[in-house]
Amino acid sequence: MNPYDIVKRPLDTEKTNLQKETHNQFSFEVDRRANRIEICNAVETLFNVKVAQVRTLQVKGKRKQRGRIMGKRKDWKKAIVKLMPGERIDFFEGV
Repeated sequence: MNPYDIVKRPLDTEKTNLQKETHNQFSFEVDRRANRIEICNAVETLFNVKVAQVRTLQVKGKRKQRGRIMGKRKDWKKAIVKLMPGERIDFFEGV
């Protein structure tokens, strides 16, 4: 698989910003079929960094209601990537 197909987007929330500052961890939405080794290789290729650890979890889609119509958002996979000491990824720096 192409690295751009594996890593879909970075997650930018208050919790992920705290993880980034304190533990050098970055969170990504990834393809549901990708395993930890593929995610590690994709992040190393895309951002030119060394990865120390990858943790993954399946996120269940929330149920949403719009009037009387009930729906559900899609399920997705989240990867928390810990980088080696001294490595960093600059997403929104200088914006």
